[in-house]
Amino acid sequence: MNLTWKDSEEIAWALMDKYPDQDPLRLSFPKLHKMVLELDEFTDDAAASNERILENIQMAWYEENK
Repeated sequence: MNLTWKDSEEIAWALMDKYPDQDPLRLSFPKLHKMVLELDEFTDDAAASNERILENIQMAWYEENK
């Protein structure tokens, strides 16, 4: 499965699997961006993200982590 910036929920699940002990609310956006790019399934352009996209990923991760 290939992930793009549009796949906020799926990215959140992948991040939860890869970083199970990480609190998503303690991440800066640059760190979150780097973590997304390091996912094996992620294939989108690194420059195509923005703060809104990263916040959506962070909130989806937080909601699934509660």
